[in-house]
Amino acid sequence: MGKKSRVKTQKSGSGASAVVSPKEMMNLISELLQKCSSAAPSAGKEWEEYIQIRGLVEKIRKKQKGMSVVFEGSREDYFPDLMSWAQENGASCDSFIVTNFGAEGYGLRATRDIKAEELFLWIPRKMLMTVESAQNSELGPLYSQDRILQAMGNVTLALHLLCERANPASSWLPYIRSLPQEYDTPLYYQQDEVQLLLGTQAVQDVLSQYKNTARQYAYFYKLVQTHPAASKLALKDSFTFDDYRWAVSSVMTRQNQIPTEDGSRVTLALIPVWDMCNHTNGLITTGYNLEDDRCECVALQDYKENEQIYIFYGTRSNAEFVIHNGFFFHDNVHDRVKIKLGVSKSERLYAMKAEVLARAGIPASCVFALHCNEPPISAQLLAFLRVFCMTEEELKDYLLGERAINKIFTLGNSEFPVSWDNEIKLWTFLETRAALLLKTYRTTSEEDCCMLEKPDLSLHSRVAIQLRLAEKQILEKVSASGRAKRLQFQKKLEEDAPLPHYEESDIALLENSDTDAKLPIILRKLEEVEEEGVYEMEANGEPVQEETRDKVSKDVHSTLDLTGGSNQKGQREAGDGASRTEENPKER
Repeated sequence: MGKKSRVKTQKSGSGASAVVSPKEMMNLISELLQKCSSAAPSAGKEWEEYIQIRGLVEKIRKKQKGMSVVFEGSREDYFPDLMSWAQENGASCDSFIVTNFGAEGYGLRATRDIKAEELFLWIPRKMLMTVESAQNSELGPLYSQDRILQAMGNVTLALHLLCERANPASSWLPYIRSLPQEYDTPLYYQQDEVQLLLGTQAVQDVLSQYKNTARQYAYFYKLVQTHPAASKLALKDSFTFDDYRWAVSSVMTRQNQIPTEDGSRVTLALIPVWDMCNHTNGLITTGYNLEDDRCECVALQDYKENEQIYIFYGTRSNAEFVIHNGFFFHDNVHDRVKIKLGVSKSERLYAMKAEVLARAGIPASCVFALHCNEPPISAQLLAFLRVFCMTEEELKDYLLGERAINKIFTLGNSEFPVSWDNEIKLWTFLETRAALLLKTYRTTSEEDCCMLEKPDLSLHSRVAIQLRLAEKQILEKVSASGRAKRLQFQKKLEEDAPLPHYEESDIALLENSDTDAKLPIILRKLEEVEEEGVYEMEANGEPVQEETRDKVSKDVHSTLDLTGGSNQKGQREAGDGASRTEENPKER
């Protein structure tokens, strides 16, 4: 089992750390900060900027080789300490054990039969690492004087994690030792592995994540070395890029939102033990009980003894899983790709179209989602495309015609077309747009499938190609669906079929339609649940990105986006694979 003395400074291959003068290191850090804080590159120059930033980071990492603090032994050696510590602090640990599930990595295995909806796991607040615990730690003085930390809870958690890791007396050491020493987020990808994502929708987020992490590191390195409030931090003596990358990935893959003790607002937290759960499709089954002041999890389904216990991380796309959790989920029923559409302001009918869209509560320019399943578009996107393809007469009818207000509410309902010609236009547009997007990729789906058959692919290369292929498959399905719909409505037009008429009782509001029910909630606001003090939690959402204010946001941007998790290989636990409270909690 792990002893406190097992913390050590990593040594380089020669057995001695490289000697680097503080001035030399500070010059490199300043150069990195300046590069990462410069104006955004012009379109098409993002990869070139990434190469330059990565070159500086690698130069810094080379000079810092052997300076990172690590724990001796394997991660598995510390699981018994983790479970003992959890039990001593009031967590429930009698229904499961931590087990290695091969390709899925570590997870929780049931030690008895567990019924669906049975409460089998709870973690008290005192075990959690939160923004509040950071404020009450040795990081507190620096937190109180730095606006970046105050504005970005995820960054605060990352530095809190590093400070506690360097403290041999930290009460969280049993948890920190049990975390992976490395992750599979794109921050750990080699350059050629990142290059496999060029042309994908995900690549921009990957490049931004790396740039933001490098900028944050450079900013906080200078702050830790020069700010009086940081003079007593153990972090001051050893704060490498690898340290910060590890902390960022730990938080990004595991952070969750929980209520503060008085329930007045939410805060970010790392939840030990619970974050070991791996992901599967289902529903959110974790919440926060304010009365007992603990995180609680009920079983997603019936589990037999020795079966793996899963939780649902939330409606995340595979791009979000890869970027923020470090794994690709093959059976992701919520997978999707983004498509940006807008009505051109130079179009003659722009004002009329914008007005109809405004009455429907839809922007004239917006990012929508194309889904992996049927129907491939949401009610909002259907409504947008219908307005986008309307003739002047159709627009007048929806603005000034009889029962115009009621007609607005049917725009997102597939049962009530504007006209057969309008349906043909919108599905033709979607079919063509998806086909054009497919042409932007550097490889075909067939070529990707052949590459995946190679046995010598690295894990990261395989995940990158799987993500690239998944994006194409969604676009291929959308294009095929558009063609099928186009032919269907062309037949209706040729047959002179009557348009369906609606009664007032048939009117379906956009948010209540079946189509819209399948719309993934990409951006959700956290609302306080009024009854029973219970908050639902999404065990693996994108890291919550807290926006900085005014010029603060210009100094440092969060790399910890909406929540995720990572488990060395395969899926990643909810803690290895991501964890965070659902942004839009509902009463449980």
